[in-house]
Amino acid sequence: MADYIEPLEILIEQFRKLPGVGRKSAVRMAFGLIDMSKEEVQRLGQTLVSARERIRQCRVCGNLCESELCPICADEGRDSGTVCVVEDARALMSIERVKEYNGVYHILGGTISPIDGRGPEDINVASLLSRVSAGGVREVILATNPTVDGETTAMYLSRLLKAYPVKTTRLAYGIPVGGDLDYADEMTLLRAIDGRQEL
Repeated sequence: MADYIEPLEILIEQFRKLPGVGRKSAVRMAFGLIDMSKEEVQRLGQTLVSARERIRQCRVCGNLCESELCPICADEGRDSGTVCVVEDARALMSIERVKEYNGVYHILGGTISPIDGRGPEDINVASLLSRVSAGGVREVILATNPTVDGETTAMYLSRLLKAYPVKTTRLAYGIPVGGDLDYADEMTLLRAIDGRQEL
């Protein structure tokens, strides 16, 4: 037997389909929605449909946009010779918040994950290689997450990119500011030592 009446259970299950939303959060959201006025719910529904219809992927990098090109690819002031490869648009936005990187991006749309049944053909590798082979790219920065899948994907891409006259680099990883060496794992410490810089 369900904990709640059927329409509420259906609503909870729909919220649970969102990434990172567990049952408790889904219940809170469902009750929050029920507490809203009919007009607020209609506005929310229209906003969701409108966002889904208007948001598309940039034809060059795969970033989220409303037209053919995202604002980054359309910006002629950006260095198109440096391409930062990220897993998704959230990673791109994280790098953009730093406001120091002036190159362009390439979004893979995921990582290679044999356990999850995702291979190289399931991510956006072909268009990256097309961009590089077209010329003009001097450096490809592999900025996948420092997870097993992210490392696997970075290694795979670095092997493919050896066939092209481009510099391939990997983001440095290490101890976060305010971090404590006692709590750092071996891989983080190794990356911190390997990525050390002269002062």
